[in-house]
Amino acid sequence: MEHVRWLGQPKLHRPKLIAAFTGWNDAADAASNSVRHLIEAWQGQPLAEIDPEEFTDFATVRPHVRLTADQRRTIVWPTVGMWSASTPGGDVILLLGPEPALQWRLFTEQVIAVADKFEVSLVITLGALLADVPHSRPVQLIGTSTDDDTIERFDLQRSRYEGPTGIVGVLQDAFGRAGLATASLWAAVPAYASQLPSPKATVALMRRACDMLGTPGPVGDLQAAADAYDERVSALVADDVDLIAYVARLEGMADSGELDDYGLDEEAEFDTGDDLDHLDGDGDDVDLGRGDGASGDAPVDGEELMAEVERFLRDQGRDD
Repeated sequence: MEHVRWLGQPKLHRPKLIAAFTGWNDAADAASNSVRHLIEAWQGQPLAEIDPEEFTDFATVRPHVRLTADQRRTIVWPTVGMWSASTPGGDVILLLGPEPALQWRLFTEQVIAVADKFEVSLVITLGALLADVPHSRPVQLIGTSTDDDTIERFDLQRSRYEGPTGIVGVLQDAFGRAGLATASLWAAVPAYASQLPSPKATVALMRRACDMLGTPGPVGDLQAAADAYDERVSALVADDVDLIAYVARLEGMADSGELDDYGLDEEAEFDTGDDLDHLDGDGDDVDLGRGDGASGDAPVDGEELMAEVERFLRDQGRDD
């Protein structure tokens, strides 16, 4: 734990760990905002932080300049932090920060060492992926694990994904090798609204994670924001005839059950959010583009993503 700086030494009884990272695993900021809200709602106390010097590319995730109360400049470094909290369901450690860019094995060793120190009993990682799902329907959640007992206990799926992964996947593997029970929760968010933060997906992730903790999810003050999200995306869709038809098709698929357990079948094979080559309603492969905070090789500008969706719809014709 040579790169861990301790900020507190609370007495925790077999806490559960909830982790999320900004960046590749965090479409529409849904996962990071879930943990951020839990820290605030549960009045999390600073526990530790991981020194970013060894793990962060500061040219990509830049530090910020802030002014203190007496107008002095100070640098805020992009740091992965940990907080502790007590809930009706037991003690919790909350981990949040930017996805590291360097030395992932060394980074995971730091996190696992903290988990060992406090005898963490369950690790829940949160993520969000872009998918062909409509914003106007309930958020589809994907819950996976590699541990039989955890799968049965929380009604999860066994992950079948093979391909590129992010720090969430690496941590899941490392915790599993260390003998810790792990679960991974992913929220599917609409690809056509990838540039908008999704409080609706945040609420869904928080509720499911808190169910697994055995404690009520503090989602009350986010519900209004989730409702406003639906209205905002609907207004954006209403300005584009092609998108109206596209979303209507997705709604029909959702209502008919064609999108149930989206991404968990063997054909799609992106049950952990690591592959975003989507399927359209006819079963043809479609690449809708990849936004920042989701899987893929490079971030895509929101206008470029919209243009790509529109080109696809025009190419396919309007069979509906």
